[in-house]
Amino acid sequence: MANTQPVVGANRLELLQIADAVAREKAIDAEIVIEAMEEAIQKAARSKYGMENEIRAEIDRKTGNIGLSRLLEVVDLVENPATEILLAEALGRNPDARVGDLISEALPPIDFGRIATQTAKQVIVQKVREAERKRHYEEYKDRIGEVINGIVKRVEYGNVLVDMGRAEAIVRRDEALPRESLRQGDRIRAYIYDVREEQRGPQIFLSRTHPQFMAKLFTQEVPEIYDGIIEIKAVARDPGSRAKIAVMSNDSSIDPVGACVGMRGSRVQAVVNELQGEKIDIIQWLPDPAAFLVKCLAPADVVKVVMDEEAKKFEVVVPDDMLSLAIGRRGQNVRLASQLTGWEIDILTEEEESGRRQEELRLRSELFMEALVIDEMMAQLLATEGFNSVEEVAFVDAEELTSLEGFDLDLAAALQQRASDYLDARDAQFDQQRAELGVTEELAAIEGLTPGMLVKLGENGIKELDDFAELATDELVDPNDGLLREFELDEETASAMIMVARAHWFEDENQPEAAVEAAGTDEA
Repeated sequence: MANTQPVVGANRLELLQIADAVAREKAIDAEIVIEAMEEAIQKAARSKYGMENEIRAEIDRKTGNIGLSRLLEVVDLVENPATEILLAEALGRNPDARVGDLISEALPPIDFGRIATQTAKQVIVQKVREAERKRHYEEYKDRIGEVINGIVKRVEYGNVLVDMGRAEAIVRRDEALPRESLRQGDRIRAYIYDVREEQRGPQIFLSRTHPQFMAKLFTQEVPEIYDGIIEIKAVARDPGSRAKIAVMSNDSSIDPVGACVGMRGSRVQAVVNELQGEKIDIIQWLPDPAAFLVKCLAPADVVKVVMDEEAKKFEVVVPDDMLSLAIGRRGQNVRLASQLTGWEIDILTEEEESGRRQEELRLRSELFMEALVIDEMMAQLLATEGFNSVEEVAFVDAEELTSLEGFDLDLAAALQQRASDYLDARDAQFDQQRAELGVTEELAAIEGLTPGMLVKLGENGIKELDDFAELATDELVDPNDGLLREFELDEETASAMIMVARAHWFEDENQPEAAVEAAGTDEA
């Protein structure tokens, strides 16, 4: 390729010095600035020689000399003289030239006019800005989860713009502490929770309400947490008002709560001051969910805890005079405890729990009286001994019934027969209802679906095999709105039944192949 001719201009070394100064100021690579200058010179040269030309500018990295050249493609037939050259002519310049090669043709020096200079400046500024934005994004995208220090630059409509030195970030109104008044020039600490690359540049989002902001503050204040001796297991916050933090110690000789509180409360007070007086309950984490919940609901006393592990739900009974304390102002205490444990929490007083239990016993007793044709005393005895349904009476081992006071083998056998007769009659009634609702025999044939379940499905529009096959497991067993939630169906069984209903889909997919094979056999 031919050598490029230098462009007449000012001190060449000064060009390199300017590039180096800009790179240092913007904390970007000097090569990026030089490449931006080359692109600017190319643009100015194209405006002089014609925009159709393919022009290249090169700045010597040692001397600063600028060279311009035009690239021409070697072709058999020239259609555009500005970008193409005949093979015969190219061979005169380079004996090794072939069709499709690019030949470099040196251009004479140019003097940049005012407009060309302005264009070049705009290109350089734009390229440097893009490089600076990319550097900001690359630098901060890996710092999500850190706590940074900055200075409030300005406050706009509740959003706080923060100067972090080499970048700018924002604390949106919903991520700022309630009632916190920040003004220009104030120092601020915040948690980086997101960094996004947007068209206008990287956007760094800060938060002072994020639960992990409080966790990071404790990590800075408590050396044992930083060293890994104490571990933060969970954090729940009602920003600006109250928070709960659960900690555990990996060293039995160190009290995790005491270490976080510090001498005379110095450590926790430092965090409270940073969070504008937010009250913080420090709780020792326990592996037993029920025992941990009792600590989370402090200062309220807990009488009884009933766990539903499948639904991840607690039912908590507290003394009548402790209800408001357990719930907290506007439900704050129980809400934070729920966030900390990850379980749903229902709180009842002893009086409410006793009343509900009595109502359940009454309903079960009435059911037994009607289904088994027995007196109230016997029905209440069955209910208080833990029998919850007629099915349990029908299918339990007879010895369990004979162990009850006043029950002998004959009475147990009679009760079980009556229970079986009642269930048969009920199922027959359900079968009739199912037929009236239009639930198909194919759906009824799925093992595990009882007549009662089929009626419930039919009432909700699930009448055919495909209707059932299209359901998700949660739609059947979700404790809040599952179609079959009242039948105590577990997720595994429900999922298996849905897969049985879907089996014919896969059989239908294979039928065309089977039909082709059968047709081939007939032809043979």
